[in-house]
Amino acid sequence: MKNPGIVTLPAGARVFDAIAAAGGAEPTAELNGLNLAALVQDAAKIHVPRAGEAVTAPAAGTAGGAAGGSSGGAASGSGSPGTGASAGGKLNLNTATAEELDALPKVGPVLAKRIVEWRQQRGPFAAVEDLDAVDGVGPKMMESLLPLVTV
Repeated sequence: MKNPGIVTLPAGARVFDAIAAAGGAEPTAELNGLNLAALVQDAAKIHVPRAGEAVTAPAAGTAGGAAGGSSGGAASGSGSPGTGASAGGKLNLNTATAEELDALPKVGPVLAKRIVEWRQQRGPFAAVEDLDAVDGVGPKMMESLLPLVTV
């Protein structure tokens, strides 16, 4: 980013809006790995990798904000949830899409949909352990998911 840092965005802002608000991308930025149309979540950190940079977590917009770096910038807005990976590479239960949840081991499309519906009806998960309140999540599933998810 030309001016990395915190930017304020309106609700419904997209990753491309955050990049523009931070002064645009540097010439060395690799934008092809980003979903520029993804909605920005409040307090999300968007990492824009440089060309050739290895990205260990999903890039911002594809599965959420990845770990920060020198070319990254933070975006703070009140956009809707829609991207799920946290800085540690764990999937955020409060922002993950059904497709992202479906990619977790032992979670299929039906359970992924239940998790998203539970969140929509009751609000965000306060703790990862609250996932056991979702119909279909038992002790064995919790054991396998705990190291992979966060809130």
